[in-house]
Amino acid sequence: MDWRIKYKTKIVNSPEEAVKIIESGDKVMFQEVHSENKLLLKALVDQADKLEDIKVMGHLHYGPADYAYQKGFKGYSNFLGPNTRRAYSEGKIEFVPVFFSDMEHYYRTINRPDVFFLMVPPPDENGMCSYGLNADYSVACAESAKKLIIQINKNLPRTYGDSISLEKAAVILEADEEIIEIAPTPVQEKERAMAKFIEPLIPDGACMQLGVGGTPDAVLSTLYNKKDLGIHTELFSDGVVDLYHAGVITNQKKNVHKGKFVTNFLIGTKKVFDFVDNNPDVLVVGVAKTNDPSIIAQNDNVISINSALQVDLLGQVAADTLKGMQYSGVGGQVDFVRGAKMSKGGKSILVLRATAKNDSITNVVCCLDQGTAVTTSRYDVQYICTEYGIVNLHGLTISERAKALIGIAHPAFREELTKQAKEAKLIW
Repeated sequence: MDWRIKYKTKIVNSPEEAVKIIESGDKVMFQEVHSENKLLLKALVDQADKLEDIKVMGHLHYGPADYAYQKGFKGYSNFLGPNTRRAYSEGKIEFVPVFFSDMEHYYRTINRPDVFFLMVPPPDENGMCSYGLNADYSVACAESAKKLIIQINKNLPRTYGDSISLEKAAVILEADEEIIEIAPTPVQEKERAMAKFIEPLIPDGACMQLGVGGTPDAVLSTLYNKKDLGIHTELFSDGVVDLYHAGVITNQKKNVHKGKFVTNFLIGTKKVFDFVDNNPDVLVVGVAKTNDPSIIAQNDNVISINSALQVDLLGQVAADTLKGMQYSGVGGQVDFVRGAKMSKGGKSILVLRATAKNDSITNVVCCLDQGTAVTTSRYDVQYICTEYGIVNLHGLTISERAKALIGIAHPAFREELTKQAKEAKLIW
């Protein structure tokens, strides 16, 4: 049967009609960031009084977390965002610690969704849809969900990489909605200072993994004198586009997918949306293809740059909890820390501001706060950078690490940190 005929039989007229296939007891998964399924989530919330024991699973998203406050509903996440931290603190959302690289396995075997909301651009002539801006865990969920609701949104860019057939859909909703834009974080002087320490560590031909935020953007701004940089990452944003147009990023020195950008999702503004739209040089693929450390390490000179919240004098890094409370999630930090270290010539760099709250609190601490979880272990950590310097902890003794980290703490806290380190017998 021609796919167009099957396509017509699955079309529903409204989000409300689409979510009618959800039954009490279902696990409902939705996408993150730009592909967040706002219309379908609202329709689900509007039908909450007809459902019981609904698990709603989603990760980094920018819309309201209304679903978590419905009677009979419970939210689940492995990466909290601005609108889910409050719900988590109130016990409305459960946090699930899972490495980003492991999420395909997790959603295919351990926690297979009953229903998955998938937003895609219009199909090609063969009835195949790209994953638009979000392949991440979407590939695993779309392929493993018992019931797949596909929303076709003409505003979503068409990307190359992984794709899915409309035949897999239980129902199809044709509904356009605006793709939210997320403006770059303004770069502050502390981030510019860190970028100056990092830039000399990046050789020509390096394969970059950069997250979003002030420091990655500051680093990008220092790279216009580099040659033949490549991108293999879990996400990229607007700043990468500028380096490409400047001829700095060519992807020609990569061993895997030479000449191609490789990512599992995008985050940013119309600048990056337009760049990836129908661009065969950008591959948007499932997270297992980007974040598996053994795949990352196949490229030489991988440079991984990720953010942290605290580091203690042992070299233990906290990046997803703050004062004992879950703040965000691990994302791909540990995946790329390990992959970069395994890469020939690779470097893993974790960045953090030396202080918080107008320099009143040090983020370089003798011991992590009680209840704070370790994101990157002292055995995995390599470079640590603050606005006061950068140190390579790999291979250093405990006392050497402590002294090195004190040396990149804010000067106002170095004497007290030294005293605490001696009392803890970290240095003598």
